[in-house]
Amino acid sequence: MTATSLRLVVVDDHPVVRAGIVALLSAEADLEVVAEVDDGAGALAAFEEHRPDVVLMDLRMPGVDGVAATTRLKAAHPGARVLVLTTYDTDADILRAVEAGATGYLLKDAPRAVLTDAVRRAARGETVLAPPVAAKLLTRMREPAAERLTARETEVLACVARGLSNPGIAAELFIGEATVKSHLLRVFTKLGVDDRTAAVTVAMSRGLLPPPT
Repeated sequence: MTATSLRLVVVDDHPVVRAGIVALLSAEADLEVVAEVDDGAGALAAFEEHRPDVVLMDLRMPGVDGVAATTRLKAAHPGARVLVLTTYDTDADILRAVEAGATGYLLKDAPRAVLTDAVRRAARGETVLAPPVAAKLLTRMREPAAERLTARETEVLACVARGLSNPGIAAELFIGEATVKSHLLRVFTKLGVDDRTAAVTVAMSRGLLPPPT
């Protein structure tokens, strides 16, 4: 590695995928993977230990997921550069990652040259978006504001999709039950529905909510 190598942390819960990403990046003379971890909690610890130039963050992981890790990391270190690298390109995933403060959003099928270039650009503080992601964000920006779900509304609805009750949602998101109800009422209004099941169904059909895994 050179004296000016960019220092990276790779976060992915699939060992084989993670190993492939690490090998790809490590083959570049100016890129150095200083840590690889399998969840968001590990990402936070690795950042504190190594202070990398870029964190490559998977989104859906057990425990602390990529969005939660990005949110916490940006709160503690506003200058941190997080490049999301995921297989998911739903509106809900993209919006949550961008609102959490991700510098970029790439899909795992990106060619090697695109990925390595994105890492370098993210390290410079540039916003890097895969073309399908950029197109979806542009489409979303053109929608009337009243029809868009906020990141918190999406989180609440995702909890509903998992079968959580209002008290369960409140406990998981560390908010009051009254706040949960308020979010749900706004969601119902925006989606033109009047119950929880319909809200989940409509949101998934519009790509506003990730399908259950």
